[in-house]
Amino acid sequence: MKPYRTSIVLLLLFAYLGVQALTGERGLLSGASRDALLTQRAEQLAHLTEQRRDLETRVRYLRTDSLSKDLLEERARAVIGFSDPRDYVIRIPAQTVQG
Repeated sequence: MKPYRTSIVLLLLFAYLGVQALTGERGLLSGASRDALLTQRAEQLAHLTEQRRDLETRVRYLRTDSLSKDLLEERARAVIGFSDPRDYVIRIPAQTVQG
């Protein structure tokens, strides 16, 4: 049994490495799931980049050197919750969920 011990250990090591090469996290058979994850992350990145651009634009208009009075008024009304007496306010009744 002693002369075969090294061969058995090497065979088990090769079998383990072969299974990992096929089915492991970076294996040959997991390429489709990696591609799907990459596509999902690319979509998330595009969405977050668009949000960042929008926020950077809004911040640029709120700086003192290029202050947009309309944007400042919009933010003040949203935060305070009031409207100008000359504004028309249309109230929409809350829809009830029927189940």
